[in-house]
Amino acid sequence: MEKAGADLLELGIPFSDPLADGIVNQLAAERALESGATVNGVLDCVRNLRARSEIPIVLYTYLNPIFQFGLTEFHRAAETAGVDGLLILDWPPEEDSLDADTITHIRLIAPTTPTDRIATIAKVARGFIYYVSREGVTGARESVAQRIHEKLTAIRQHTDLPITVGFGISDEKQARTVARWADGVVVGSAIVDRIGKVGDTADLADRISKFVAPIAAAVHDARH
Repeated sequence: MEKAGADLLELGIPFSDPLADGIVNQLAAERALESGATVNGVLDCVRNLRARSEIPIVLYTYLNPIFQFGLTEFHRAAETAGVDGLLILDWPPEEDSLDADTITHIRLIAPTTPTDRIATIAKVARGFIYYVSREGVTGARESVAQRIHEKLTAIRQHTDLPITVGFGISDEKQARTVARWADGVVVGSAIVDRIGKVGDTADLADRISKFVAPIAAAVHDARH
């Protein structure tokens, strides 16, 4: 993905009850857990990546696996492995009192987030803000939300941080459209879906790279 043009890698820690995820990511988490995936295993994966790449890595998960691991212990282990950020969907900023200077906690803002709540989230946000482009769960969609530009304008009144947009973006055309307004575009379920369909084959990496490359190119072209 890095060679195909991705600027940041979002790597999931599978969880048995991924409430914010659609069927594609639910099935991916199920496959991962059945195959023996663990928190330590994901951190080992990061270590292996760090041996050959410095691409920023954000771990995507829910609070439960981290809580069971131990909050402080997990952050220490993640830092040692080379993790740059955490995207935890069910950990609101009011409950996040952990002093984690070395690992950035990415904050999410949704279409339904009221103005005063946007201000609260933006005040404690670091790194970048993840704007959820539509209501509901993750999953590829045939169209992108039409009010994204308006919402990003409203969010920028409260922060100077970059704003990425995700949830539902699944192809080059959608990515190019969103990139005209956003600082970054997140494509997740569409990639996970292809990984699930291709399976553990010798050409998996090549086929995913060919899917990612035009999307990354479209984002870069739109941003410049």
